[in-house]
Amino acid sequence: MTDEGKSGCGCGGARGDATPQMPQVTFSTFILSLASSALVQLGEVPDPDTGRISENLLMGKHTIDVLTMLQDKTRACIDDDERRLLDGILYELRMKYVVKAK
Repeated sequence: MTDEGKSGCGCGGARGDATPQMPQVTFSTFILSLASSALVQLGEVPDPDTGRISENLLMGKHTIDVLTMLQDKTRACIDDDERRLLDGILYELRMKYVVKAK
């Protein structure tokens, strides 16, 4: 087994390896990833690739719609913490979209 398999924290292992590790894939990390993309698309945070802030409201709305679809499709099979996370993220993103779309 490698250090990566032992650690599980995504921090590069005990030896301080500089190799970045991807976070464990969970429903919550997936939702947070989509929310991060939406924030970039809404011009709320800089694009991590370019460092620039730009708006693409059409893509931002599309990402919000994807999150809404996931909310509808997973309603019966996610736990309370996941539900609160998704509900809260959608509320915040929708409010930001409404302000930007004026």
